Parts: sequence; structure tokens; C-alpha cells
Amino acid sequence: MAAPLPDEIDDIVHGRVRLSILAFLSTAHRAEFTLLRKRLAISDGNLSLHLKKLEAAGYVALEKDFANRRPRTTVVLTEEGRASLVKYVEGIRALIKSIG
Repeated sequence: MAAPLPDEIDDIVHGRVRLSILAFLSTAHRAEFTLLRKRLAISDGNLSLHLKKLEAAGYVALEKDFANRRPRTTVVLTEEGRASLVKYVEGIRALIKSIG
């Protein structure tokens, strides 16, 4: 029988792409949309969808401006996002510990 998932396993964070975004931002603190897209090797639309979910949860903030007359979006990890990632990692550790 599988171990029950602890409450610390946040479904918003748990998605592979969203987890990758938060993990990247946990060290970079902020990143341009284009850099995230390249690092994660996903489409603009896929990244936009996941960023909207993270933004709605308050885990990231999107800053929009222009650089050389081109729109630029910068993604910033919020304190709530950092705390949620830490709680998620602790939940995964607890899950692994309960199994073995």
C-alpha cells in the first residue's frame, strides 16, 4: 500500500514544469521569460500557462516592460513562492522517509 501524501505536497508546486520554474528561481531569484523557456525547453504557450497558475497562487510575480522596443517579461520568485517550495521539499522528504 502506498504511503499517503503529506499535506506539504502542494499540487500547484508538484507539476513538473512549475516545480522546475520554482527550483530555477530559487537560486536565480528572477529570470526573463525567454531564459526560462530555453532552460525548460518548452513552448511560449506552455510556459505562459504554468506562470499564470503560479502567479494566481502568489508564488511568482511577473514584471512587464520594454527593452529595445520589445516587450520583456521578467519572472520573480515571491516570498510565498519560496516558502511553498521549501514546504514542498520537506513534504517529499517526509514521504520518502515514511516509505523507507
